[in-house]
Amino acid sequence: MFLALKEIKHEKMRYGLIVFMIFLIAYMILATWGLAYGLARENTVALEGWQTKSVVLNKNANLFMNSSILTKDDLKKIDLTDKEAVVGELQVVAKKKGKTGINAQYMGVKKGEFIYKDQDVIAGRRAKSKYEVTADSSFKDKGYKLGDKVTLNGSDHKYTIVGFVRDAKINIEPIMCGFLPAWKELKNVAPGIEASGIISQRKLSVKGKNFKTYGIKEFTQKLPGHSEQNLTFELMIAFMFIISLAIVAVFLYIQNLTFELMIAFMFIISLAIVAVFLYILTIQKLPNYAVLRAQGVPAKTLIWATVSQSLLLVTSALVLALLAIWGTAAAIPASVPMAFTPGIFLATIGGMLVMALLGGLNPVRTILKIDPVQAIGG
Repeated sequence: MFLALKEIKHEKMRYGLIVFMIFLIAYMILATWGLAYGLARENTVALEGWQTKSVVLNKNANLFMNSSILTKDDLKKIDLTDKEAVVGELQVVAKKKGKTGINAQYMGVKKGEFIYKDQDVIAGRRAKSKYEVTADSSFKDKGYKLGDKVTLNGSDHKYTIVGFVRDAKINIEPIMCGFLPAWKELKNVAPGIEASGIISQRKLSVKGKNFKTYGIKEFTQKLPGHSEQNLTFELMIAFMFIISLAIVAVFLYIQNLTFELMIAFMFIISLAIVAVFLYILTIQKLPNYAVLRAQGVPAKTLIWATVSQSLLLVTSALVLALLAIWGTAAAIPASVPMAFTPGIFLATIGGMLVMALLGGLNPVRTILKIDPVQAIGG
């Protein structure tokens, strides 16, 4: 560690650029992963908040709640408890005169059930009458206020926004929560139609002539675009993560990397990092190690210096990246979906440290076999 710190202090510019490069890679991984997870989360954040475990829908709805209808007879065949909520869902365009319309999902519920009671109201209150609604906080971010009266799909009646709710989104669209009678009116359903489906916090297994129970995983995979979007994000992040970590490892084992391969890899990341890499390309450590070996410094000391230096540089860059991503998440508009889980941070930190360790260990064989006389030109 002493040799590693001594060299870093002696070559501040050189190692500062190395830390900066690794910082950019770590920041890019975290930012992209956070944005991808945040956007994917908006598909199901409401379902997660409701602690949904199963959903009952019409058999012919193709797992699409907007297309599902349950009749009064269907509901009589299901033993409903306080763990179930009967809902009516309808895609709407909410519009106030003078403002841009917002695509939303109207969710009709019953007052006594958990979806209504568990709304995380951050301003105002829950709806109390037929033509009152609560709306996801994204409405507030777009200039809507408490007391605003909006039309839904050009409805004759206007609906008053009486509250804003946190994390009320499904399929990336904000939810407007009202009541089932209003849903029936908006959807113009036939007599006897009571709801779109049932959201349950239990693992139901009910099945009837016209309806079927689906697990939450099966239901969310069928949300329009959800599985395709997640697969795209997962592949994108996996490729980016592998390439970025490979660059870090290759960079730390720079003496075996060709100029052309380095340029090809770094171009993928950014031109700025390429410039840093081109500077570092000219640096060769072997002569320095040869001199130290000639002076009697043990090989294990040089190996530890190389490994510890790699870990120190990557750790410093990761700390900066974590601080930067925290600042970014705090500064970006609320409309930008950036979210993180402990797994995202652990995977990024762990992967970068593993690559640092591998990159530091790669030169071990070269260090052990180094001939001081040949390396210093004797």
